Amino acid sequence: MDIKRDFVLRHVAGTALLVPTGRTALDLNGMLTLNELGAEIWTMLPQAKNEQDIVARILEDYDATEEQVKQDVAAFLAKLRGLGIL
Repeated sequence: MDIKRDFVLRHVAGTALLVPTGRTALDLNGMLTLNELGAEIWTMLPQAKNEQDIVARILEDYDATEEQVKQDVAAFLAKLRGLGIL
């Protein structure tokens, strides 16, 4: 999936943070805090073909229903799209 903004994922004191870099740092104020699943999805984005690809990969690692994972992934991606990141 195409990431339109420059971010670096950093783990600080047990918290996953998306830190804007380059021009993105000038356009956006602050960092984004991610939960464990959000951080995992973020690392999948460059290689993921589509949303279903992410869902399938998460289902391999987490004990959750497919419907719940679909909802969580859709919500996270919608947030990124709303911020102009995807």
